This record gives sequence, structure tokens and C-alpha cells, in this order.
Amino acid sequence: MHFDRRRGCAFAVALLMLSGPLCAAQSDYIVYLVCESGDRIVRARFGPTGARIEKEVSTSVIASDISGPHGIAAAPDRRAYYVTLGHGRPFGSVQKYSVPDDKLRRQTTLGMFPATADVTPDGNFLFAVNFNLHGDMVASSVSVVETSEMAEIARIPTCVMPHGSRINPQGTRHYSACMMDDLLVEIDTTALRVSRTFRVTKGAEEGFTGSPRPHDAAHTIPNACSPTWAQPSADGGKIYVACNKSNEIVEVDAASWRVLRRFPARDGVYNLAVTGDNRLVATNKRDGSVSVFDLKSGEETARVPTRGKVVHGVVVSPDNRYAIITTEGVGTGPGTVEMLDLDRLRMATTLDVPPQAAGIAFWKMEAATPPRETRASWARL
Repeated sequence: MHFDRRRGCAFAVALLMLSGPLCAAQSDYIVYLVCESGDRIVRARFGPTGARIEKEVSTSVIASDISGPHGIAAAPDRRAYYVTLGHGRPFGSVQKYSVPDDKLRRQTTLGMFPATADVTPDGNFLFAVNFNLHGDMVASSVSVVETSEMAEIARIPTCVMPHGSRINPQGTRHYSACMMDDLLVEIDTTALRVSRTFRVTKGAEEGFTGSPRPHDAAHTIPNACSPTWAQPSADGGKIYVACNKSNEIVEVDAASWRVLRRFPARDGVYNLAVTGDNRLVATNKRDGSVSVFDLKSGEETARVPTRGKVVHGVVVSPDNRYAIITTEGVGTGPGTVEMLDLDRLRMATTLDVPPQAAGIAFWKMEAATPPRETRASWARL
């Protein structure tokens, strides 16, 4: 009998009672994430055979203290990944793990509470924002780490509480946003210095050259944005800034360095990710949901509630099919990883993980393998 792959896929889904159409792409999607209060790195796999944790790795450095893994970034060649540890005495650090054995290879000290991190497209440098959560309300920095030797080669002063470390697709510019200063900061990745800064406060927008000036702090303005993320577009031409306090997203043009649009977001918009087909995915930390925006119109095309509370990170699969979201959980409850189908705009599946799931990085896609008990059924169709 002729084998119809689509019928076989549907049959397998019925057998497995999956909650979403993960079989459609015939791929497994593998991510790494960190669980901050659980002191864990988790490798999770999603696909036609279901969602499962493949491996957990402890990040504990001192047995009596939580190391607090917050950010994670994958090397472009998928041979390594990097995890920022927020806690330290007094400084935090970044760890390098090899893949696929998930062994800790090197570690280096960074600034106070390093948070989000990103790696240049060539894999040579890691940029981590030093959020300085537990320190004084003073300007902090972005650390630059050479990844082969794991040596911090620069610590670039920026502004108060930088977060949302992202590098443009060309690898030429790094962007972060400072929560307490309402500033978007651009770093020249070759010169290793701040090239431009932009105040995103509504009604007080201003772009200027160079590092932030002392009087550019805007956290006393009543309608402050309190930005938590800076996300370049798929082509690097725009930067999207999540205003966690004013619940809006600001679109800044990278060439002219001016605001193009502001569009309303949900309560506590927090982390952002872009697709290659001109969509923006936003996690809404206080709303318990994730939003999808059409970047051509700036309109929200979907708001999908999450099962977990306190929504955190998001990453988009390379085929633009799924957004994978972390939620921290409440109290001693588990964190969750939830997979949003970007075509059907509904959750495909959810996986419980250790508490306070935070940063997430996409590792790879690979051909899916049917579960052992259904292979014979597939073959007979």
C-alpha cells in the first residue's frame, strides 16, 4: 500500500495524543534553557514523539549558595553554549559548556549580576550585560568575552540596569536597553565602545552619539518606558524596544536613529524575538501571555495565554514555525517551557522544568524519529 506521509503523521499524532500539530514539520526542535533558582541547565526536545527533558546539568558553584543562571547563548557552530551566573562573591561569571557532552570547559568572572548574553555570528565574542541587580543604582556595563580562551577583553560602561543583550545579523552592532535610564544603547563590536544612545521615553525621545551623559537618566519621568529588551529586526534595519512599564513597543530605525512607530503591548511586555518573515513575538511578564505582532502593520495578531505564570524568555525556531517560551513559575512550583505554533497561533505543547525558567537558546532542528512503538504502524500505512 502506498505510504502517505501526511496520513502517517496524523495517525501518529492520534496515537500519541499530542496537544499540538508538532508532526507537521517532521522535525524535532531542541533548545537549551536555564532555571535560575533551580541551578539547572536543561536540554529539551519537542517533536512528533512529544516534549521531554533530555538532560539536566547543575550550575552550582558553591554548595551553600544558588549560582543563579540567568542568560544562555548558543555558539553559531552548535559546538558550545554559554551560561551567565548572576550570583557571585561579589561578581557574577559566564561558563562555557561543550556540546554534546554538556561538560563545563571554562569560566570567567564578569560584572555584577550578568544577565542576558549573545554571541557574534562568527562565534568569536560573547557580549553579556551586567544588570547589577543587587548593587547600588549606578551605571553598569557590558562585558565582552573572547570565547576560545574565555577571557574578558573589555567591560564597556553603559547605564543603569542594562538588559536584553542582542547583536545585529551583520555582527557589527550590539544593542541593550537600560531599565532605569530609559535608554537604548548601541555598541560598535569592532571598536568595543558605545557608538550611539537613544532615549526612548515618550515625549522626550532623543538620539545622540556616544556614551550616555550623566543627565540623560530619565527614570524620574512619570511616563517612563523602563525598557527590558532591545531586539534587532531580521535584517538589522530596525531595533524593537520593549517598554515594560508603559506597555508598548518602540521601533527605532537603525540608519536614521529615530523613532518610527510606537505600538501598544500587553501588561509587562518583557522579552522579544523576531521571525524571518516579519513577525515579532513578545512575552508579557505580568499578563501571563505571549503576543505575536505583524511588523508591517504594527498590529497584534494574537495574544495567547500561557499555562505558567511570570512569563520570561522566548526564542523562534529557524523555520519560523514555532516560538518557544519560558515561564518562571510561582514559589516552589515548576517552571514551564511552552511551544507556540506561529501558523495556528495556539500552544502546541507544554513541558514542566525546574523552578524559575529564564533564558532560552535554540540549539538545532533535526529529523524526527517516530517512537519505537509506532514505527510498525507507520510502515503499514
